[in-house]
Parts: sequence; C-alpha cells; structure tokens
Amino acid sequence: MRVYGYVVMPEHVHLLVSEPDRQTLADAIHYLKLSFAKHVRRTASEPGSFWQKRYYDRNVRDAEEFAVKLRYLHRNPVKRGLVEDPGDWKWSSFRHYALREVGIVEIESEWTARDRETKLTGGPVRTFLIPG
Repeated sequence: MRVYGYVVMPEHVHLLVSEPDRQTLADAIHYLKLSFAKHVRRTASEPGSFWQKRYYDRNVRDAEEFAVKLRYLHRNPVKRGLVEDPGDWKWSSFRHYALREVGIVEIESEWTARDRETKLTGGPVRTFLIPG
C-alpha cells in the first residue's frame, strides 16, 4: 500500500492510499490502527480506546478525482479554522507537494518515484529550489 496524501485532524484522519498488493484495504487499515493503538498505549497516561470501529473508503477513478480528493484533504485544516494556510498544518502531506519537504510519512509522488529510480541507476542528483 502506498500513501499519496494524508492529513491528521484532531479527531480524525484522511488518507489517500493505493490498494494493498497482498491483502485487502480492510486488513491494511486494521493493521495500521492496531500498530498505532499499541504505540499510543505505551505512551499514553490514561488507558482507553483510540480508534472508532468504522472507516469510510471511496474509490478514486481518475487523475482529476485524485487531485480533487488531495486538495480536499489538504484544505481540511483551513476549512475547520485550525490554520489560515494549508502549509501551516504540519500533520499533512501538503508541504511534500508544495515544497517537496520530507515529512513523517513517506509519500508516493511523481518525484519520489523518479528519485528512487535515479538512486537505483546512479543518475545525477536533482537540485530543487525551495521558496523562502
């Protein structure tokens, strides 16, 4: 399963992911939730349940719908009034797409795929300018 986009909100998470190669999406989400819950239990001061039982999934059928979904999840913190600009929300893949920053979650994008290929073939390292 590859992660194409994410945003972690105070009470929910949005993920834009591919179908897993070996198991079902339900299995992948189950293991993701399980591993995170184990981490939270080790570090939390109070016991309790973290995840709700249900998740909602939607199929993305083409590149246009992909862009719409990615834009929606990146705009979610702005829409909720948590920040004024999507780049200000650090629990999001927005900065990966806007500034090519490496975040806490590895994102599969056009340039990460090219970088992986370049590393394997020993090609030249690409240089990027970050606005500042």
